[in-house]
Amino acid sequence: MKYLLMICLSFAAALFLFQESSHARESFYTYKDSNGVIHFSNIRSDVRFKPLSGPGSAAANSDGSLDGIHRTIERVSMKYSVDSRLVKAIVKAESSFDPYAVSYAGAKGLMQLMPQTARELNVDNPFDPVQSIDGGVRYFKRLLKLFEYDVKLALAAYNAGRTTVLRYGGVPPYKQTRDYVKKVLRFYDEYKRL
Repeated sequence: MKYLLMICLSFAAALFLFQESSHARESFYTYKDSNGVIHFSNIRSDVRFKPLSGPGSAAANSDGSLDGIHRTIERVSMKYSVDSRLVKAIVKAESSFDPYAVSYAGAKGLMQLMPQTARELNVDNPFDPVQSIDGGVRYFKRLLKLFEYDVKLALAAYNAGRTTVLRYGGVPPYKQTRDYVKKVLRFYDEYKRL
């Protein structure tokens, strides 16, 4: 009983801080350990910590509207130093800005993350616009670095997988991948003209 009371008091204190401080709302994390104990922190010192959702949290900063998605793309693109117009082009090609899109292959969300890729990126909810965009842009940035900032190769790898692009030494001879690269670059040109 005493242990349960301590947990309840800790939880109440954490919620109070969460509600009272807009700064805390933006950087409060939680996880449940193997014993069922819920941990809270304002520092993400462990990969098990996930952002605590709620008004003002990172997860709530995109309301799923097109304007909210565009604002999230701008913010995340700046964070990872990737051209936001290119990210918008990827999102348009991948999901047509539908946060709940699911492909026949099982890719989910705005950035169409495959389940394994989402797990590697610590994306718990690929249908959350912020998590999807953050994870997708982080992944695309890795691909850009891997392919020495060759946008065509990075896009091909985003579509067909990095090992496929490495195996072929370029854009693989798959119609779907070649069409995808052309489509994203066409959308990218359109966004650059806006």
